[in-house]
Order: sequence, then C-alpha cells, then structure tokens
Amino acid sequence: MTYKILVVDDEPDLEPLVLQRMRRQIRRGRYEFVFAHNGIEALEQLQADPGIDMVVSDINMPRMDGLTLLEQIPNVSPDIRAIIVSAYGDMENIRTAMNRGAFDFVTKPVDFDDLQFTIDRTLEHIEQWREALSTRDKLVALQNELDVASKMQQSILPTAFPTGPSYKTFGTMQPARNVGGDFFDVIRLEDDKVGLAIADVSDKGVPAALFMMSSRTLLKGSAIGMVEGPGAVLTEVNNLLSEDDTTGMFVTMLYAVYDPATGVLTYASGGHDPPLVVHADGTSELQPLTGGIALGVLGGFEFSQESFELQPGDTVCFYTDGVTEATNEQGVLMGIEGVQDLFASAPPVDAEQAGMAMMDRGRAFTGEAPQFDDIPCLTLRRD
Repeated sequence: MTYKILVVDDEPDLEPLVLQRMRRQIRRGRYEFVFAHNGIEALEQLQADPGIDMVVSDINMPRMDGLTLLEQIPNVSPDIRAIIVSAYGDMENIRTAMNRGAFDFVTKPVDFDDLQFTIDRTLEHIEQWREALSTRDKLVALQNELDVASKMQQSILPTAFPTGPSYKTFGTMQPARNVGGDFFDVIRLEDDKVGLAIADVSDKGVPAALFMMSSRTLLKGSAIGMVEGPGAVLTEVNNLLSEDDTTGMFVTMLYAVYDPATGVLTYASGGHDPPLVVHADGTSELQPLTGGIALGVLGGFEFSQESFELQPGDTVCFYTDGVTEATNEQGVLMGIEGVQDLFASAPPVDAEQAGMAMMDRGRAFTGEAPQFDDIPCLTLRRD
C-alpha cells in the first residue's frame, strides 16, 4: 500500500532533499510525497485530496504556521495524523503541538533516518487506527442487524395465550445476545382445539429471522387449513420449505394439537426435543419421539404422530435445546434432568408458573456463564 504524505515547509530546498533521501521508499511504492509551502496551501491540498494520509509540517511558516494548521486538520479529516518539525530544544512549541493533536515530532536539523522511523511508526498507528474503525463499523453493523433480527423475532411471538374452562397455555422466551431463530406459537383451531408449536432455526441473525418468519407463516397456514393432524401439517410445511430453498437453513419443530373435550394431545416432531409431561405430584416423563427429521432438509418426507391423554393437573412442556444445553460456568449442561428435578421438588400449579419456573431454573443454573442460544418454552396445563 502506498501512503501519501504531505510535507509542509517554506524552505524551497526541502522538497528535492526529501525526494532524494526517501527515494528507496518512493521506488518501493510505500511513500508518495506532495508538498505545500505554508498552512493555507496545506489546507487547500487536504481539502482537494482526500487520499492524503499524513502531514509532516514545520512550525514557523508565513501566512499560517504549523500550530494553527494542526488546529485546522481535524476539520478536514479527523483521521489524518501529523508529525511536527521543531527547533531542537523548543519544548514549549512541541508541547503545544502535542496538545493540538500532533502524533509525534522530529527536531531540526532533520535526521532523515529518524524522520523515516517516525513516519513508519506513525503509519503503523494509522493502520491500527483504521483497523479499529473498521472493526467498530462492523460491530455497529452487526449490532444493527441483531437489533433488526430481535425485533423481527419478538414481533411474531404471541402475547396473549388461549385459555378455556379446563386448560391454560403460556409461552415465554429469554433471547440470546446473538439472536437466533427460535419461536413458539399458539393457534386457535376449529372445534375449540388449540395448536401449539415450538421451533429452532439452524442459523442466527437476520437470515434466521427471515427463515423463522417464513416457517411460522407456513405452519400457521397449514395448521388452520388441515384437519388430518400434526403429522400432515409438518409434512406440508417441510415440502413447502424444501421447494427452491437456497439458504441451506432448516428448522426443528414440534407441533401439537390439544383437544380440551377429551384431554388428548396429538403431536409430531421434526427433529425436535420430545414433550415433557409433568404430573400434579411433580413426577414427569418424556413422551416418545415420532422419528421426524428437521424441516427444510428433505422434501417428500412423511411425518408420523403420537397421542396421549393429559390428566387433570398435568402440565405439558415444550422447549428447545436452549433449555437442555444451558451451560454453567464449569461447562456442565443442565439437561432435561434439571427441569425434571425442579418440578419434582416444586410441582407446577399453573401453565404460567411452570414456564417461568423453567426460565428461572435456567438462569440460576447458568449463573454468569454467557447465553449462546435462545431459551423459549411453551406450556399447557389441564385443570
């Protein structure tokens, strides 16, 4: 990379001397020098040429001296660094120059070896500064993307949960800093049935949020339009997601339908964790997996389903691996056993309390360890 250096000095002999003494660096393409004879000319060049990286300036010059020039440089570009050339022992001007933003200084008579060393050190600082700015800009862009993804994620999560004379539902989520694509939904169906879904998209950020929104829309449309059951719904959603997909993303999903009239819950899993049923006495068991694959991986796959009856006082919990893979400061996973132990010692009394207890358990277990994944849970209790 070639760095353009503006030399500002009213001595006419300095220009050929600089070009002669710095000829090796010029031939190698590292330095390119331009010249001005006072501060006014220097400012004009800086304004006309945004490619100037550094200024090497004398202090005592006509029309505008070097100290005044130092004050004006940030108005043109705050990223330009300046080296001041000062008389030997002139500490007052050197101190003033440093206070006005000079990065370094050399003294007269100029030792060109020292000048080259000072220039190289300043250029190294410029490279580090630009890298830091680039990193900052990338972090700002990333944070903006994460903010957008977070808003997209929050916008599709339900805030009101269906209830009936004999059941209640509840959902909550603790999002990770690196926003993922987890979501849950509760869907009112015909004949007072309720659809419950929880899902985990394979990626993070805005792409995952977009895929999440697409998955949720397809799920809701399929769930409302079908009467065959959860297996058929996941089959339909999987086929739709697999068509013309170029993102390479997929989503694990569990979809269930609860019939309050019978207490029967029918569910199908697309590569997702099985439901956990917690009884009134705090005992619990995982329901069988249904053998499904993640949605969006392979079109044409037929998803099967299972059914079981919830007894009065039973609570069914849906969750993602954000719960089971929550990790404490020692690197130990909480696992589903951590949730089962929680309910064994304090059986849930309603759907909301069960969901919040799972969140609290996760936070207490992880402590100060960073959270790398969203932690959602969805609960339904038969009263």
